[in-house]
Amino acid sequence: MARRAGRIMSALPRASRALALAVSLILEGAVAQAGPPERVVSINLCTDQLAMMLAMPGQLISVSHIAADPLASVMAHEAARYRLNYGQAEEVHAMAPDLVLAGPYTSRYTVGLLRRLGVEVRELPVAERLSDIPQTIALMGEWLANGARAETLAAEFRAGLAALAPNNDERPRAVLHYANNYTSGSQTLAHQILTFAGFANIAEEAGLSGGGTLPMEQLIMLMPDVVISGQRYPGLTRAEDVIDHPAMEALRERHAGAAVTDAEWVCGTPAVLSAIARLTALHDAEGS
Repeated sequence: MARRAGRIMSALPRASRALALAVSLILEGAVAQAGPPERVVSINLCTDQLAMMLAMPGQLISVSHIAADPLASVMAHEAARYRLNYGQAEEVHAMAPDLVLAGPYTSRYTVGLLRRLGVEVRELPVAERLSDIPQTIALMGEWLANGARAETLAAEFRAGLAALAPNNDERPRAVLHYANNYTSGSQTLAHQILTFAGFANIAEEAGLSGGGTLPMEQLIMLMPDVVISGQRYPGLTRAEDVIDHPAMEALRERHAGAAVTDAEWVCGTPAVLSAIARLTALHDAEGS
């Protein structure tokens, strides 16, 4: 590159030679910096967790503040080792990252501004199926230049998933019931987790494909065999009152009930195996 720059500069006027020299130095610097990213900042809960699993020592310098919330993150303890951020473009840019990890639902303003400032931002696709999880692991491993560790983690996930198949072919009808009568339909990761564990999702019967609300009257009429409720949060809100509604309590008394830890269901990471294991145990208990 230096020889080529020299030949170009010799053919240019003196004023242009200075500019050509500056450009050549920038290009040489870019070549010198090629390699694994050294300062990585994650501003999305799901990229936080995969990055903490796959980053090399010292490579990941910050994760989102949500990663430290045990109600939302299965890696809250690990997140305490990192500087926390609030996903603001200004604070992230001040950390001088050479790679920022985001998701498709990350603030478009933040992503756009960081890119306009010359920061590389990569967005991890949402895992909507269990089969997507090894792919997202591999993609994160590629971004962090740690493909070997990613391959091992993906293989461990596949093996763990294969070991969790339910012990019988019965398919009890179940509903995922969260605050404000929210549930998950047929095109969601939660649906995949539920059906892999051996249940039929009544939200699919109700015609829901994504996440949405299932009116309590309709839920009761569908009469599920199992009610799987979301966790309660500190400072009870009116939206959570539906979880303890007398109609839901009566349904649980007549049928099986269980509670889930939301953090294990949020992201397409190996943590979903814990959710599947509990549901599989519930399924097998129902069939015994």
